[in-house]
Amino acid sequence: MESIFHEKQEGSLCAQHCLNNLLQGEYFSPVELSSIAHQLDEEERMRMAEGGVTSEDYRTFLQQPSGNMDDSGFFSIQVISNALKVWGLELILFNSPEYQRLGIDPINERSFICNYKEHWFTVRKLGKQWFNLNSLLTGPELISDTYLALFLAQLQQEGYSIFVVKGDLPDCEADQLLQMIRVQQMHRPKLIGEELAQLKDQRVQKTDLEQSLEVSHSYDGTGMLDEDEENLQRALALSRQEIDMEDEEADLRRAIRLSMQGSSRNISEDIPQTSGTISPPSLTSEELRKRREAYFEKQQQPEQIPHVHEKSTTSADALEIDPGDDMTEEDMLQAAMNMSLETVSNNLKTEGKK
Repeated sequence: MESIFHEKQEGSLCAQHCLNNLLQGEYFSPVELSSIAHQLDEEERMRMAEGGVTSEDYRTFLQQPSGNMDDSGFFSIQVISNALKVWGLELILFNSPEYQRLGIDPINERSFICNYKEHWFTVRKLGKQWFNLNSLLTGPELISDTYLALFLAQLQQEGYSIFVVKGDLPDCEADQLLQMIRVQQMHRPKLIGEELAQLKDQRVQKTDLEQSLEVSHSYDGTGMLDEDEENLQRALALSRQEIDMEDEEADLRRAIRLSMQGSSRNISEDIPQTSGTISPPSLTSEELRKRREAYFEKQQQPEQIPHVHEKSTTSADALEIDPGDDMTEEDMLQAAMNMSLETVSNNLKTEGKK
């Protein structure tokens, strides 16, 4: 649709946009339309003067502003009609009894000019398709043949005055191109005000997003963390402490287990292996029973350090352990071993003397 000429709204120059969109080119300017409006004002003044320049109606007419234009850029239907007469075009009111009696189908016309209050816009056929060339839209709006009659009826219900443009419109590039091809419109144009509001909302949303990103970037690790992040860091720290404590407890249990295994090996290694005629003194079953009872009673009491008494001995003397109730089975085994070694040593000395 790039070949279709479409002027967008500027100020209140909708009459100018309506004419140029109808004729498909920059045919009229505000200056030219103002000139037509002044000419119409002068013709009306001359008609009023025919009744006498001193009459009350004439003086009232001179005091009133122009009915054909104003400072905002609005132009009356008389200005538009006179501008089209230059091109041999005529305007007929669409809903007038005279036109309705003709019974002409709207799709057989070439163009319409629509007015509501002070706004003008054109609906024109280009090639074989109809287009709404309203200057308040962001671009031309495609209107199907079946929708055209409904569209015009809807405008009438909304209070629009519709004029049929009669006569041959000047040739234009868009009309020639669309005689050969048909176009499809994927997205309908929006009202300019609606598009501006949407762009404004997008800019506001973008600004809010940028501000949020700046706030999040301001926390570079040295500043204060927000509450959620601080709670997360605290939870992670507690989790790490629990893991460390579990690891320490596991290490402690492992060390105790290894220590107990080492103690058992040390006890077994400290017991000498004897053979032949050398053997520890045998104990009676009663003595073994008493020593076992003493050992189990010791397990039920807190462990105490055995009292070792060192005596000055001769070759027949050795270290003796106080055989009290505090002796453990390990102490008893050690004492038995010492006694056995002492006996063997004495026997060897005796045989040597012989």
